[in-house]
Amino acid sequence: MTAWEDIKAITMDVDGVMTDGGLLAFDSHEMVRVFNAKDSFAIRVALMRGYHVGVFTGGETEGVRNRFTTCGMAPEDIYMQCRGKIKALEDFCSRHGLKASEVLFIGDDIPDLPVIRAAGIGAAPADAAADVVEAADYVCALPGGKGCLRELIEKVLRARGDWYFGEEDFGRIF
Repeated sequence: MTAWEDIKAITMDVDGVMTDGGLLAFDSHEMVRVFNAKDSFAIRVALMRGYHVGVFTGGETEGVRNRFTTCGMAPEDIYMQCRGKIKALEDFCSRHGLKASEVLFIGDDIPDLPVIRAAGIGAAPADAAADVVEAADYVCALPGGKGCLRELIEKVLRARGDWYFGEEDFGRIF
Protein backbone atom coordinates (compact mmCIF):
# COMPACT_ATOMS: atom_id res chain seq x y z
CA MET A 1 0.00 0.00 0.00
CA THR A 2 1.19 3.49 -0.88
CA ALA A 3 1.61 5.99 1.95
CA TRP A 4 -1.23 8.49 2.32
CA GLU A 5 1.12 11.41 1.72
CA ASP A 6 2.12 9.97 -1.69
CA ILE A 7 -1.42 10.24 -3.08
CA LYS A 8 -1.86 12.92 -5.77
CA ALA A 9 -5.29 11.93 -7.11
CA ILE A 10 -8.59 10.67 -5.74
CA THR A 11 -10.88 8.53 -7.89
CA MET A 12 -14.19 6.89 -7.12
CA ASP A 13 -17.20 4.91 -8.15
CA VAL A 14 -20.57 6.65 -7.77
CA ASP A 15 -23.38 4.32 -6.67
CA GLY A 16 -22.58 2.90 -3.26
CA VAL A 17 -19.77 5.42 -2.65
CA MET A 18 -21.10 8.90 -3.37
CA THR A 19 -24.62 7.59 -2.79
CA ASP A 20 -26.02 4.89 -0.53
CA GLY A 21 -26.69 2.81 -3.63
CA GLY A 22 -30.41 3.52 -3.65
CA LEU A 23 -32.10 4.72 -6.84
CA LEU A 24 -35.50 6.33 -7.21
CA ALA A 25 -36.94 5.16 -10.54
CA PHE A 26 -39.68 7.26 -12.10
CA ASP A 27 -42.17 6.34 -14.83
CA SER A 28 -40.26 8.71 -17.12
CA HIS A 29 -37.30 6.26 -16.85
CA GLU A 30 -35.33 8.89 -14.96
CA MET A 31 -33.36 7.65 -11.95
CA VAL A 32 -32.55 9.96 -9.07
CA ARG A 33 -29.63 9.64 -6.65
CA VAL A 34 -28.98 11.46 -3.38
CA PHE A 35 -25.44 12.73 -2.81
CA ASN A 36 -23.83 13.75 0.48
CA ALA A 37 -22.88 17.45 0.56
CA LYS A 38 -19.83 16.73 2.77
CA ASP A 39 -18.39 14.48 0.07
CA SER A 40 -18.96 17.21 -2.51
CA PHE A 41 -17.28 19.81 -0.29
CA ALA A 42 -14.23 17.56 0.09
CA ILE A 43 -14.01 17.15 -3.70
CA ARG A 44 -13.98 20.94 -4.10
CA VAL A 45 -11.24 21.29 -1.46
CA ALA A 46 -9.09 18.58 -3.10
CA LEU A 47 -9.43 20.25 -6.50
CA MET A 48 -8.63 23.65 -5.00
CA ARG A 49 -5.46 22.21 -3.44
CA GLY A 50 -4.32 20.85 -6.82
CA TYR A 51 -5.31 17.18 -6.59
CA HIS A 52 -6.74 15.40 -9.60
CA VAL A 53 -10.19 13.91 -9.01
CA GLY A 54 -11.89 11.36 -11.24
CA VAL A 55 -15.07 9.32 -11.39
CA PHE A 56 -15.33 5.83 -12.89
CA THR A 57 -18.97 4.72 -13.07
CA GLY A 58 -20.96 2.17 -15.01
CA GLY A 59 -23.94 4.51 -15.22
CA GLU A 60 -24.56 7.52 -17.40
CA THR A 61 -26.92 10.33 -16.52
CA GLU A 62 -26.75 14.08 -16.86
CA GLY A 63 -27.62 14.39 -13.17
CA VAL A 64 -24.47 12.54 -12.16
CA ARG A 65 -22.35 14.49 -14.64
CA ASN A 66 -23.83 17.77 -13.34
CA ARG A 67 -23.13 16.82 -9.71
CA PHE A 68 -19.42 16.46 -10.45
CA THR A 69 -19.00 19.42 -12.80
CA THR A 70 -20.74 21.56 -10.16
CA CYS A 71 -18.00 20.45 -7.76
CA GLY A 72 -15.44 21.75 -10.26
CA MET A 73 -14.37 18.50 -11.90
CA ALA A 74 -13.27 18.58 -15.52
CA PRO A 75 -15.75 16.75 -17.78
CA GLU A 76 -12.96 14.57 -19.18
CA ASP A 77 -12.31 13.21 -15.66
CA ILE A 78 -15.86 11.87 -15.43
CA TYR A 79 -15.77 8.39 -16.98
CA MET A 80 -19.28 7.08 -17.57
CA GLN A 81 -20.51 3.73 -18.89
CA CYS A 82 -17.29 2.11 -17.69
CA ARG A 83 -17.23 -1.56 -18.55
CA GLY A 84 -13.76 -2.35 -17.32
CA LYS A 85 -12.78 0.48 -15.00
CA ILE A 86 -9.09 -0.34 -15.18
CA LYS A 87 -9.03 1.26 -18.66
CA ALA A 88 -10.44 4.43 -17.14
CA LEU A 89 -7.72 4.40 -14.48
CA GLU A 90 -5.03 3.95 -17.14
CA ASP A 91 -6.39 6.82 -19.24
CA PHE A 92 -6.77 9.07 -16.18
CA CYS A 93 -3.17 8.38 -15.12
CA SER A 94 -1.85 8.91 -18.65
CA ARG A 95 -3.63 12.24 -19.10
CA HIS A 96 -2.42 13.57 -15.74
CA GLY A 97 1.11 12.12 -15.79
CA LEU A 98 0.44 9.91 -12.78
CA LYS A 99 1.41 6.42 -11.74
CA ALA A 100 -1.38 4.17 -10.44
CA SER A 101 0.54 4.10 -7.13
CA GLU A 102 -0.21 7.85 -6.74
CA VAL A 103 -3.97 7.33 -7.05
CA LEU A 104 -6.51 6.48 -4.38
CA PHE A 105 -9.65 4.69 -5.58
CA ILE A 106 -12.78 3.91 -3.57
CA GLY A 107 -15.36 1.43 -4.77
CA ASP A 108 -18.04 -0.71 -3.21
CA ASP A 109 -18.80 -3.68 -5.45
CA ILE A 110 -17.31 -6.42 -7.65
CA PRO A 111 -16.76 -4.26 -10.81
CA ASP A 112 -14.48 -2.03 -8.70
CA LEU A 113 -12.08 -4.80 -7.65
CA PRO A 114 -9.49 -4.43 -10.46
CA VAL A 115 -9.06 -0.71 -9.74
CA ILE A 116 -9.00 -1.24 -5.97
CA ARG A 117 -6.14 -3.69 -6.48
CA ALA A 118 -4.28 -1.49 -9.01
CA ALA A 119 -4.49 1.83 -7.16
CA GLY A 120 -1.88 2.99 -4.68
CA ILE A 121 -4.57 2.89 -2.03
CA GLY A 122 -7.73 0.91 -2.70
CA ALA A 123 -10.53 1.82 -0.32
CA ALA A 124 -14.07 0.68 0.44
CA PRO A 125 -17.04 2.19 2.26
CA ALA A 126 -17.97 0.43 5.52
CA ASP A 127 -20.92 -1.25 3.81
CA ALA A 128 -19.10 -2.46 0.68
CA ALA A 129 -19.46 -6.01 -0.64
CA ALA A 130 -17.46 -8.57 1.36
CA ASP A 131 -15.00 -9.24 -1.49
CA VAL A 132 -14.30 -5.52 -1.80
CA VAL A 133 -13.73 -5.10 1.94
CA GLU A 134 -11.30 -8.02 1.83
CA ALA A 135 -9.35 -6.56 -1.12
CA ALA A 136 -9.25 -2.97 0.16
CA ASP A 137 -6.18 -1.42 1.77
CA TYR A 138 -8.47 0.79 3.84
CA VAL A 139 -12.10 0.37 4.90
CA CYS A 140 -13.87 3.58 5.85
CA ALA A 141 -15.67 3.97 9.14
CA LEU A 142 -18.59 5.46 7.20
CA PRO A 143 -20.89 3.77 4.66
CA GLY A 144 -21.51 4.82 1.08
CA GLY A 145 -23.45 8.05 0.67
CA LYS A 146 -22.82 9.03 4.29
CA GLY A 147 -19.47 10.80 4.04
CA CYS A 148 -17.00 7.97 3.30
CA LEU A 149 -15.41 9.98 0.48
CA ARG A 150 -15.01 13.01 2.76
CA GLU A 151 -13.33 10.71 5.28
CA LEU A 152 -10.78 9.60 2.67
CA ILE A 153 -10.13 12.99 1.12
CA GLU A 154 -9.64 14.55 4.52
CA LYS A 155 -7.22 11.73 5.47
CA VAL A 156 -5.13 12.28 2.32
CA LEU A 157 -5.11 16.06 2.59
CA ARG A 158 -4.24 15.98 6.31
CA ALA A 159 -1.34 13.59 5.60
CA ARG A 160 0.04 16.08 3.08
CA GLY A 161 -0.70 19.20 5.14
CA ASP A 162 -3.36 20.36 2.69
CA TRP A 163 -6.44 20.27 4.97
CA TYR A 164 -6.44 23.88 6.18
CA PHE A 165 -8.71 26.83 5.67
CA GLY A 166 -7.85 30.51 5.62
CA GLU A 167 -10.22 33.37 5.05
CA GLU A 168 -9.22 33.51 1.36
CA ASP A 169 -10.30 29.88 0.84
CA PHE A 170 -13.96 30.35 1.61
CA GLY A 171 -14.73 32.43 -1.45
CA ARG A 172 -13.08 29.81 -3.66
CA ILE A 173 -14.66 26.70 -2.10
CA PHE A 174 -18.27 27.74 -1.94
